[in-house]
Amino acid sequence: MAMCAALRCVSANFSAALPLLARPPHIWTCQNSLKPNVFRTLSTSSRLSGALKFTDKHEWVRVEGSVGTVGISNFAQEALGDVVYCGLPEVGTKLDQMEEFGALESVKAASELYSPLTGEVTAINTELTENPALVNKACYEGGWLIKMTIEKPAELDELMDEAAYEKFIKSLDS
Repeated sequence: MAMCAALRCVSANFSAALPLLARPPHIWTCQNSLKPNVFRTLSTSSRLSGALKFTDKHEWVRVEGSVGTVGISNFAQEALGDVVYCGLPEVGTKLDQMEEFGALESVKAASELYSPLTGEVTAINTELTENPALVNKACYEGGWLIKMTIEKPAELDELMDEAAYEKFIKSLDS
């Protein structure tokens, strides 16, 4: 009970500063979850996913200020299987939108990576060198690939939001 109160206090302080992380009204409170025989469900989508934009090559970008964090979608990592190698560009590499910038290799296949935006690589996820399976375990968090500047913010309008991307994925199955 004390933990629930502490979490409510912390989340209340962050909800104004981080509206994307604010709890949706349909999420139950800690008190409701303590009631016996209460049915709970588990959501598999990221709470930050509203901020993601996707390409038709299955890369995503999350923009924070003038920097975009890039990774591959859950659909892509599932299709690849267990990732065993991740080849990424050097920091300072300039990329055009949809330019190839690296590759992922899995036990099943290899896949090229394409830049969702025009910009310069400012960081690479060095953890993927030792643990490329992070792409499979946490493709929207710790399994990100690169961070880059955003030279042409208007390119974001050309990318799909989560709903459009889900529709796109469903169209691939037909």
